[in-house]
Amino acid sequence: MPAREPVGPAVATAPAQPDPAAPRLAPLETRHFELAPQQALVGETQVLFARHENTFSAIGRQYNLGYEEMRRANPGVDQWLPGEGTPIYLPTQTILPETPRTGIVINVPAMRLFYFTTEKPAAAGGPEVLKVATHPVGIGTEGWATPFGEAKVVEKARDPTWYVPASVRKEHAERGDPLPRIVPPGPDNPLGKFAMTLTLPGYLIHGTNKPAGVGMRSSHGCIRLYPEDIEALFGRVARGTAVRLVNQPVLAAWHDGQLYLEVHPPLAEETHDLVAEADAALSRALERAGAGAAAVVIDRAAIEKIVT
Repeated sequence: MPAREPVGPAVATAPAQPDPAAPRLAPLETRHFELAPQQALVGETQVLFARHENTFSAIGRQYNLGYEEMRRANPGVDQWLPGEGTPIYLPTQTILPETPRTGIVINVPAMRLFYFTTEKPAAAGGPEVLKVATHPVGIGTEGWATPFGEAKVVEKARDPTWYVPASVRKEHAERGDPLPRIVPPGPDNPLGKFAMTLTLPGYLIHGTNKPAGVGMRSSHGCIRLYPEDIEALFGRVARGTAVRLVNQPVLAAWHDGQLYLEVHPPLAEETHDLVAEADAALSRALERAGAGAAAVVIDRAAIEKIVT
């Protein structure tokens, strides 16, 4: 699972054995956060009890989660029929990537987008406020991997037309599912209602006509968002906005006196020593924490559990 767990004293915001008789809480904020200086962890883990009509896809979309996040957080639970009263863990807590906090950052193996903005304070003369919006994304399938690197938003289109690349047409033709050269706007357009073109040739950040593919490897390399998420971003992101696509399956953070480690499976095309990367990420987190974390003793067994 995408482990967002403390490496030290055992604490969690979601109860280890949730009580279905407990009163239902209002959903916590999962999309928009104001950041304190040096803050690297946002959100809180939540738990709900499934109703008979619930599916992972519907729950994930409501709580700003993608398919793989839901699946890994709930091993052994049927994604289509979780069962009335089954506890469903919602990994709505995440560690921010180690990048400059400007523009759009996409952590590809985590299948998650972050949009950083600096806003004017409510009170005149106060310091500017750093905020982040985060959303799950779909990324490229094997053979169509989403690239890593830096880019900018160069164009924006409402109700975009899809000019189908020759390579994609060839793939579809070979499996007996031919595509036209041009797909006009509408319900059959896989770009959805909004698209932002990047300076990486051929790559876009866009919506989708198949929301169930968000949070999994489902595209030809582009970044897919839920329709409501791309609409919100489209209205805020300007042309020229920086976009960073990073490869950080292992993340660590010091938060409220706890050391957290978050691990995602690397992409199949990548080779990673996750234990070594965890050690390095934890060391950097402790270094950033300074004197407040000087006495921390890392639980090696916890690292092994999270990584494996």
